[in-house]
Amino acid sequence: MLCLCCEMADNVPNGVQAKKDYKRRKYRASSLRNNTMKQIIATLLLILAVAGAMAQEPGDALFENRTRELTYDRMIPPYGIEVTYDKTVHIIFPAAIRYVDLGSRNLVAGKAGVAENVLRVKAAMKGFEAETNLSVITESGSFYTFNVRYADEPRMLNIEMKDFLHDGNEVNRPNNALDIYLQELGSESPKLVYLVMRSIYTTDKRNIKHIGSKNFGIRYLLRGLYTHNGLLYFHTRLCNTSSVPFDVDFITFKIVDRKVAKRTAIQEQVLYPLRAYNYTTHVAGHKEERTVFTLDKFTIPDDKQLVVELHEKGGGRHQSFTVENSDLERAEPIGELKVR
Repeated sequence: MLCLCCEMADNVPNGVQAKKDYKRRKYRASSLRNNTMKQIIATLLLILAVAGAMAQEPGDALFENRTRELTYDRMIPPYGIEVTYDKTVHIIFPAAIRYVDLGSRNLVAGKAGVAENVLRVKAAMKGFEAETNLSVITESGSFYTFNVRYADEPRMLNIEMKDFLHDGNEVNRPNNALDIYLQELGSESPKLVYLVMRSIYTTDKRNIKHIGSKNFGIRYLLRGLYTHNGLLYFHTRLCNTSSVPFDVDFITFKIVDRKVAKRTAIQEQVLYPLRAYNYTTHVAGHKEERTVFTLDKFTIPDDKQLVVELHEKGGGRHQSFTVENSDLERAEPIGELKVR
């Protein structure tokens, strides 16, 4: 009897306990499902946030009501060249090189010795994979850009960038050669300076007849003096009437005192030409050559004069002539140019 009561007492708590365990398991399962859903929702929100951040790149924010987007007509199309490690690529430009920028250390470049308009380019390491670029600015104010890649055998080893001014047609101008203004020319475009010099040379007009020198069968004359936009243009002519060739060593432009028995360096102001068109270094016997020099605008005090000296290389047939301030004042203004 005692055992039966004990057994019944044990069965009752066991039934209640089973219900409690069932409810506890049900609650845990529900909590687990809720936590799982929360984690899924949080993960989805995180993914959406990351996707939104990736969709809005830093560049996109740049164009949100703060700047204007560049269009493709503003793009400078680059040329494509190939380089290698064991060979050198030479690029010949129509004017002296003033600036070179290499896109990476995979390239090495430099001027070809005394040739101011020739650029040497080659790979600094064999087989580099990433494409890089190269930019060049020339003395004529032109900008050139190139995309560069590695090739075991480049298609071209010698490249000539044609002068887009050779016949005055704008269609001959490379579409990536832009005007770059250089400091020494002030507000004048280097390309316009080139056109002015070439126009003076081609026209070959003589508007000055009283300035020059003649000695030893050599005549050195100032044919014209022009002005445009803060620059002065000197048109000179060198005639060799002898049978002995004349080699030019150097030419100097100096402002000196009128009445000085023995000039010193302190009393001289040297002027340096900014540009020269058809710069002459050799004149054969019974031949002549002409040159156009460009100088920054200057004036000459009343007690001074400009002396232009031409020195012969390996000889003594030096020539010189003087220019007064009154001559500068009569410099012919350059209006419309006829480009030939």
